[in-house]
Amino acid sequence: MASLNRVQLIGNLGRDPEARFTANGKKYATFTLAVNRSWKSATGEKQEYTDWFLVNAWGKLAEACNSYLKKGSQVYAEGRLIVDPATGGPRIWTRQDGSPAASFEIHADLIRFLGEKNGNGNGNGEPPAPAGAEPEIPF
Repeated sequence: MASLNRVQLIGNLGRDPEARFTANGKKYATFTLAVNRSWKSATGEKQEYTDWFLVNAWGKLAEACNSYLKKGSQVYAEGRLIVDPATGGPRIWTRQDGSPAASFEIHADLIRFLGEKNGNGNGNGEPPAPAGAEPEIPF
């Protein structure tokens, strides 16, 4: 029997990507992704809510994210949901103030740059090409 763990998100970066390295030197980037949703209540009032995700990109994909994305950039992110082995749900942690928190983490294997916000991308999912160079998609 086959199994599948895929998540597809479209949203805006809540902060600039942070470049990091594992203990064995593998490069990765992390950023928060805000996914907004809205609906009308039974009384006709517009309701809005933002779901937040922590996205991890690895290797060349991490390099592209660090080079081309910044807070506010719109992206399509696809990957797998990271499940906390202790709880079977989101990763549970304690904030600095001692209050409990949980985060939904995505291990991305595909990031597409969308829109023109903050000068990133060209609206077709590709990073902007450096002046005088042929466009190259690093993932």
